[in-house]
Amino acid sequence: MISVTKLLCDTEYFGDSLRYSQNSVGQVNGAFAGHGPVVVWNSTRTCNLKCIHCYSNSESKKYEGELDTKEALRFIDHLAEFKVPVILFSGGEPLLREDLMTLAAHAKSKGIRPTISTNGTLLNRELTASLKNLGIGYIGVSLDGIGENNDRFRGREGAFAAALAGIRSCREAGQRVGLRFTINRHNYSELNAIFDLIEEENIPRVCFYHLVYAGRGSKMVDEDVTREEARQALDLIMERTMEFHRRGLQKEILTVDNHADGVYIYLKLKEKDPERARQVLELLRLNGGNRTGIAIGAVDWYGNVHPDQFTQNHTFGNVRERKFGDIWTDTTQPVLAGLKNRKPLLKGRCAACRWLDVCNGNFRARAEAVTGDFWASDPACYLTDEEIGLS
Repeated sequence: MISVTKLLCDTEYFGDSLRYSQNSVGQVNGAFAGHGPVVVWNSTRTCNLKCIHCYSNSESKKYEGELDTKEALRFIDHLAEFKVPVILFSGGEPLLREDLMTLAAHAKSKGIRPTISTNGTLLNRELTASLKNLGIGYIGVSLDGIGENNDRFRGREGAFAAALAGIRSCREAGQRVGLRFTINRHNYSELNAIFDLIEEENIPRVCFYHLVYAGRGSKMVDEDVTREEARQALDLIMERTMEFHRRGLQKEILTVDNHADGVYIYLKLKEKDPERARQVLELLRLNGGNRTGIAIGAVDWYGNVHPDQFTQNHTFGNVRERKFGDIWTDTTQPVLAGLKNRKPLLKGRCAACRWLDVCNGNFRARAEAVTGDFWASDPACYLTDEEIGLS
């Protein structure tokens, strides 16, 4: 995760202490020294929508065998033992779990910051007030376009209006909320409209995700943005971020799942503001690039532990059988061991890249989806050969 706001404007938001900390340098089992990773828990596979890029292949039906309340409470206890700082309740649609409030409250009582990733269509005034009172740290609402374009992606007419109503409920309740937007060829032209929306609706945060080819999203490889379109998207994101900053609008702008973004921002700054560029490079080195299998991990609805939520084809163990911390630190599993020290295993452009210390090989799930090789180059890296030192 790249904080565009932090890099360009030197502002400080909550998550920056996890992303840019000396205490995270050299860690192989957690977000920072003495702690475990941020854990994405896909708490249910059931969803009320059917998004065309859903990495979990979720549908509106009940899936048997998901962790029950007792098992989930014990799982959260074990996360607390491992000093996991944040749990992200995801899905499917996590708001469809009837015991979500109980589980989130338990996480909060154990010192874990509970957050929620939702499509937003089920949020209403009563629910968001309850979530606020419970102490939910953040709710991320996914939108992948404006109006009908979002509805097409989400597989339901009216999904955009319902999600927007949910965001407004959060704002009215004082619940911290933000947008999640997955960039692809069919919606990157709406980036300006998304920036307009967060200003009009007074939304304080937006995360722009790069498409990962997993689940139903594995069929969208040819619908991803081109390298040139990715660069144009980052140019616009940088421009609008700086515009907000100049106007005194406090908006946290982040990009996710492509650490080429950090290098691209550095190279752009180097042309105009070499001193700020030097400071940004130091921040990127503290961040360390992609830390799947290190500072972020995932557990699915059955309790299987994965490198991240997009890489569910690699499983390291199950929390019904072993504690999460024991699984996460067991390097007899070759993929997990490789992720904790991946540089010698990387191939192609990634292996030879001059920015490997600030990118760490980018996203392995995309490399495997396209080439069949987990350690191949990430095909979504849009930096030129000259920029990465190959020409």
